[in-house]
Amino acid sequence: MFKQFDKLYGIDLGTSNTVIFEKGKGIVLNEPSVVAFNLQTGELLAAGTEAQAMIGRAPAHVEITYPLINGVIANFDKTSIMLKYFIKKIQGRSSFLRSSQIYITVPCGITNVQKRAIEETIVHKGAKKAIAVEEPLAAALGAGLMLEEPIGHLVLDIGGGTCQVAVLSLGGIVASHTINQGGLSIDRDIMDYVKRQYNLEIGERTAEQIKMEIGTASTSTEERTLDIRGRDLVDGLPRSIRLVSSEIYTVVNEFLGSLIEAIRATLELCPPELAGDVMEQGILLCGGGALLEGIDERIRAETGVAVHIADQPLICTALGTGQMLGVYKSKSRPLTHEREPEEKIAVSQ
Repeated sequence: MFKQFDKLYGIDLGTSNTVIFEKGKGIVLNEPSVVAFNLQTGELLAAGTEAQAMIGRAPAHVEITYPLINGVIANFDKTSIMLKYFIKKIQGRSSFLRSSQIYITVPCGITNVQKRAIEETIVHKGAKKAIAVEEPLAAALGAGLMLEEPIGHLVLDIGGGTCQVAVLSLGGIVASHTINQGGLSIDRDIMDYVKRQYNLEIGERTAEQIKMEIGTASTSTEERTLDIRGRDLVDGLPRSIRLVSSEIYTVVNEFLGSLIEAIRATLELCPPELAGDVMEQGILLCGGGALLEGIDERIRAETGVAVHIADQPLICTALGTGQMLGVYKSKSRPLTHEREPEEKIAVSQ
């Protein structure tokens, strides 16, 4: 059935990172979702890791942007150019997605119109077929959960632009809640804190380094320090300061509170039987935010539910799309047809 397709791809198109799974090869690309353009010529200068390295160091005529905001495509042209760049990097030739089938992740809770816009954008760029898949569903599959059973599982996907909480059962999403905060919002909060507390301006990359090296969600962890450099807002000269992990805890604490409220709101929406299953099965953490030190302990203490971190939280969503690549071989649908009602539980068949 799939001989008509040259390539089968699963794409986790995230606000912070894009991860691509190719059937038969596994994960073939994992790079930041960043593009750099020359404003004078409109030319793409770089994408991914190369573009991220330019952040805070580029001249005025170079624009560096994230084409996705809060998990949703904000600029379709720049997103398609970025994907074309990544596919060319994988294939080694200029063809984009010709004769390919694409499974691409989208945040849960977006409208069918938004899903269809994403699918049509991919097909317009040359793919034979594009199917949008909710991120928590793909993440759960990639983490090894058995979703075809009538058992409730709660997945917390902490991405760069959004945090998504979803209760899954029988291969579909029963209840979900999304907050438009994520790893990038923590970075911005750290930048604001350093500016307010020390009159020092730092960049996005420095803020991310602070989060990764001394960021913590627990007060019980050992105190750590980090020396950083930035621009003094008073005299405009470079200056160094030393931050401690307890300071970063106070910065991320509000974000963690929003996360706990999202979990509670989701559990309130699901049937009591599934809530009981969640108590027994625990909460699955995935996404880059799952790597924040002590976040599992904090959620466990606040909710009373066991918390498990996925083995590969950064790529489990892309791995899940990879597992879906053979789902439609018995009921393939053209993009122009209406969405079949059983599509949401196709992964269980």
